[in-house]
Amino acid sequence: MTENDQGNVPSRQRKRFPGISSRAYEHPADRSALVALRKLSGFDTAFKALSALLPERSLRLLYLSDSVRVSDAQFSHLNDMLRDACYILDLDKVPPMYVTQDPKPNAMCIGLDEPIIVVTTGLVELLDEEEMRAVVGHEVGHALSGHAVYRTVLLFLTNLALKIAWIPLGTVAITAIVTALREWFRKSELSADRAGLLVGQDVRASMRGLMKIAGGNHLHEMNVDAFLAQADEYEKAGDLRDSVLKILNVLPRSHPFTTVRAAELKKWSEHRDFQRIMDGHYPKRSEDKDTSVTDSFRESAGHYAETVRTSKDPLIKLVGDIAGGAGDLAGDLGGRLRNRFGGGQGGQKTDGGGAGDGKGDGGGAGKRTDDGTGDGQSEG
Repeated sequence: MTENDQGNVPSRQRKRFPGISSRAYEHPADRSALVALRKLSGFDTAFKALSALLPERSLRLLYLSDSVRVSDAQFSHLNDMLRDACYILDLDKVPPMYVTQDPKPNAMCIGLDEPIIVVTTGLVELLDEEEMRAVVGHEVGHALSGHAVYRTVLLFLTNLALKIAWIPLGTVAITAIVTALREWFRKSELSADRAGLLVGQDVRASMRGLMKIAGGNHLHEMNVDAFLAQADEYEKAGDLRDSVLKILNVLPRSHPFTTVRAAELKKWSEHRDFQRIMDGHYPKRSEDKDTSVTDSFRESAGHYAETVRTSKDPLIKLVGDIAGGAGDLAGDLGGRLRNRFGGGQGGQKTDGGGAGDGKGDGGGAGKRTDDGTGDGQSEG
């Protein structure tokens, strides 16, 4: 019997998701990367072998000695939330959780061997119970997805880059790796926001929590709809110069901007995928080993293609238009070449060869058109 079977049920009636796979809530870009990493034989073992080099043991001792460990005796309300979150997401082993003195609101899930969750006093004092429940669910989502391993490596590499900054060209390779990890981790934050919503099951509380992180404990001065409107304005505002500045602003960050997170979470809460999970239809952990890497990357590529198609950002729209034009040009050029060099034969086959040959010619033309379009989307 696991700890979650011993009567640790949510404090109010919430839906539970037995055996849920983290793939259910992961952002497509996050999911494709994780599926690929899980398929690499020995990858997790190799990462955990780095624990001798990473300061994980030191971090654990630091929090144990200089922070407050959440339990039935200390911060019991947080302990209840933590067990609730693990019960809802069916995480057998409840990770240790610490509260550390820091006025800046923050939370994280780190660790190579076993994840640990850390929240700051600034966050605990800022959020109400339902808002905090979403944050705890967010961190448990990180633990279920295995993000803690890669976040720990990101922290280590970031610190290493600072230490060897004086070496000529010494930080080039590490900076490239850190930049790529940060881009992935920003997507993983969107995944964890979704996990927080599955745990709290209160989208307004999730929105309030994000607003407070952005603007402090002044809810009477803030409005969810106006906050979401900021995200829309941020996405479509300005010209190409602003688009470049937005990229430069986000590059050093491990988290997406707060308004963007709120807008992404609101969009997902209204999507059929969220409703299907709430109705009990979701991928199971027992099926993770059979997940196709190709399908995951295809889904990720489709998501980015849709993002390019619907984005209001001037730079992304320009890239999409260029990619679309390249695809149209490739398709048009392919059609002209077929008409010029194979039109007569194609027509003869269609007329004389019957339906079977006609279908074969159609399939060839369709394939070339798809290749042209596919290239255009890939560029986008």
